[in-house]
Amino acid sequence: MISKKNKSALFNPLSQENPVLVQILGICSALAVTANLGPALVMGLSVIVVLAFSNVIISLMRKTIPTTIRIIVQLVVVAALVIIVQQFLIAFSYDVSKQLSVFVGLIITNCILMGRLEAFALNNRPWPSFLDGVGNGLGYTIVLAIVAFFRELLGSGTLLGFQVVPQWCYEHGYENNGLMILPPMALITLACIIWVHRSRNAELQEK
Repeated sequence: MISKKNKSALFNPLSQENPVLVQILGICSALAVTANLGPALVMGLSVIVVLAFSNVIISLMRKTIPTTIRIIVQLVVVAALVIIVQQFLIAFSYDVSKQLSVFVGLIITNCILMGRLEAFALNNRPWPSFLDGVGNGLGYTIVLAIVAFFRELLGSGTLLGFQVVPQWCYEHGYENNGLMILPPMALITLACIIWVHRSRNAELQEK
C-alpha cells in the first residue's frame, strides 16, 4: 500500500517538489490569506481536502472522460468539492469563512489543483492519486503556515489571535511592524523562504 512510488507521491511535494517553492504555483492565495495564521491553516486544510478528493474522483473516472472535455469535467468536480467545503466553513466556522472571503471559492482556479489532476490523477490509480493530493496540499499548507507565522508574529505580536509578545516589550519601546501585514511583505517573505529552500537544495539551483 505504501510502495516507493506512493511514498514519493506523498512526501516529495513537502520539499523537493513543493508546488509553491519549486513549481511556483498557488502564489496568489499564498499571498492573500497569510496576514493571520488561523485563516492560512484553514485555507491550507481546505486545499488538502479538495485536492485529495478531486484527485481520487478524477482517477476513478479517468478511463471514461473524453479527452476533449476533460478540463470541463475537472472543473465541475473541483467546483462541487469547493462548494461543499465553503458551506461547511460557513456552518461551523463563520468568522474564518468571512476572513477568507472569496479566496475559498477561488480554490477552483488554483493552478495546483488543475496541475495535479492533469499530471497525476489522469494517469494513476485512486490510492496514489489520493496520496499525491494530500502531499501537494500539505506542501502548500506548510508554506502558507510559515509565511503567516512570521507575518502575524512580527506584524501583530500574536499567533492564532493570542498575544505572544509580552506587554513589557511594548512598555520598553517595542512596536509591531505594520508593514508585515501589508500584501507586499507577503511576497517578500515568500521570496525569502524560496531563497532559503533553494540554497539548501543544490539540485534546485540553476546551473
